[in-house]
Amino acid sequence: MIGFTDQELDELTLVEGALALNAAIDPATSMHWVRAELERLAKDAEHLLAGEANDELRLEGLLRLFYKEWGFKGDFEQYFSSENAFVDKVLERRKGIPVSLGAIFLFFADRLDLPLEPVGFPTQLILKVDWFHREPQYINPFDGEFLSERVLRGWLVGKEGPTAKLEEEHLEVSDNPTLIGRWLAVIKSALLREESYAMALRCSELALTFSPDDPYEIRDRGYIFQQLKCDWVAAEDYEYFIAQCPDDPAAELLKLQVKVLTAEAPIFH
Repeated sequence: MIGFTDQELDELTLVEGALALNAAIDPATSMHWVRAELERLAKDAEHLLAGEANDELRLEGLLRLFYKEWGFKGDFEQYFSSENAFVDKVLERRKGIPVSLGAIFLFFADRLDLPLEPVGFPTQLILKVDWFHREPQYINPFDGEFLSERVLRGWLVGKEGPTAKLEEEHLEVSDNPTLIGRWLAVIKSALLREESYAMALRCSELALTFSPDDPYEIRDRGYIFQQLKCDWVAAEDYEYFIAQCPDDPAAELLKLQVKVLTAEAPIFH
């Protein structure tokens, strides 16, 4: 994906992988500025916190620095805006969503040798503090608050229904390719909502480098092509989806779309 194998993505930090994603979707991304800003803030954190006596005090200091002094916060007002998912925009605005804020926070935690790792919880990214001498703790990167098991269970029930149970697998550390794949889906959804179809198409093409034959991603690409007035190409993607998923409720509706889109054959000059 985005010019990297899964192994290469795992060798990058999460924020570096996300930055590569940024640039692939939006070529205007200022990679140099983002890297310089991350480095500036990291050095600031190292200067202020490296002398703390232990990891607990360093983590407490980083949380205070990140959410209070630097002013990073979750964007409650425009949660689904694409600006909250692009690393460069989050650094500029100091606003984001759990995955973008969490990736940036992890970058600084790593520089301070703090034992933090990302967890792709079913509802959002959370950060696992893997203490050596006691039970792990979990942080909500949206606001920097620690999460109790009761809260996590509540999130799960809200997503999956009243019989949902919090299992160990829900709290397992996630690899970068998995997180970047989920992040890409978030960006694509935001761009579709904003009718930014050219960039949404780049997202879809990137996702298909992960799973080239995914019928649902190909269906989504067909929708984007349709919005871009590439009717014949859209119809081909819809036909692929119909053939692969004939029992899906969307298949019958898409058959009607295909008839409309192919009613007038393209003229080639």
